[in-house]
Amino acid sequence: MKFLFACGGTGGHINPALAVARTVKEKRPNAEILFVGVEGGMETRLVPAAGFEIKTIKSDAISRRGGLHGLMANISAIKKIIGAENTAKRIIKEFSPDIVMGTGGYACYPVLSAAARLGIPSVIHEANAYPGLATRALSKRVSKVLLNFGVSRERLPKRALCEVVGNPIRGDILMYDRETARRELGVEKPLLVSFWGSLGAREMNKKIAELIKLETENPGEFHHIHATGKYGYEWMPGYIADMGVELRENSFITLREYIDDMPRVLAAADVVMCRGGAGTLSEISARGTPAIIVPSPNVTDNHQFKNASELKKIGGAVVIEEKDTTAQLLYDEAKRLLCDEAARKQMSERLIESAVLDASERIYDEMMHLIREKAQS
Repeated sequence: MKFLFACGGTGGHINPALAVARTVKEKRPNAEILFVGVEGGMETRLVPAAGFEIKTIKSDAISRRGGLHGLMANISAIKKIIGAENTAKRIIKEFSPDIVMGTGGYACYPVLSAAARLGIPSVIHEANAYPGLATRALSKRVSKVLLNFGVSRERLPKRALCEVVGNPIRGDILMYDRETARRELGVEKPLLVSFWGSLGAREMNKKIAELIKLETENPGEFHHIHATGKYGYEWMPGYIADMGVELRENSFITLREYIDDMPRVLAAADVVMCRGGAGTLSEISARGTPAIIVPSPNVTDNHQFKNASELKKIGGAVVIEEKDTTAQLLYDEAKRLLCDEAARKQMSERLIESAVLDASERIYDEMMHLIREKAQS
């Protein structure tokens, strides 16, 4: 049996596809699996590192800019998408998959469009509360649309066949128990963990620097681990030092470039401060970790705010828009939650109730159903 996955661009698109691919391998060790991504995308590193083969196409996103620049960019993008669909057709014909799954990114549309034209069962998974352009465009052509949030149904055509399955998460995210994680990290006081993504966000990192200064003026209240991201690590320590804060004298504050042991750190955390990406929010929900979410305003359709609003709606998160964010507000909200165990417990329970821990298995079952249906037709 052969499974083809199309994904790329960000970890939020790639990691769910990898999670499902691992489930396929667990269920069917002899299954053949192929990924398709965009030339030069981060998927060309992550997919082989996970042990899967990947082929690439040349594709691009549709621009939302107006005027001549937007028009020219879209003419170029459409040409690339047409060429990418032709390449995808060749890849599909050579591999001859039983089913094709897309999880978003520039590779998703041309590959799923090609699969639909060739009559191959296909599914697209939408992790965000507000479906992306590719999902909306493909929703009437693929065999099924698999959703993370039930509210996404309202934003898709009525004729689209949809199923809520949750969002696949890393299998090791639930590996650590709280006591072990805290012991290994050397944490005894309440723990705040903050991060804005693998690259960081300069303005939000500046606010974290100001937050750290406030924390050093009230030392010993809680421990704080902050991941600066790749670029933030180059300037943030110096920026904090210029504010009169010596990190070496404040051992309760830990500055990292990246949290490469997220399962352990998330297990130890009492409160997380983060963006509103679907993958991050799914992991927070699975762990039941109360969150202060500052959605990125620089994303398509403001989808991070809509994702975060779903967690706020169930009482699992505090949502602050970036334009309203100050270091003092972040400090006040963090301190309020870290000092209120009952509130955190209630938030944790509501997050866990909303979490879907078997999303990968649900997606696998949906794919197998479509394969069997095709075989019987």
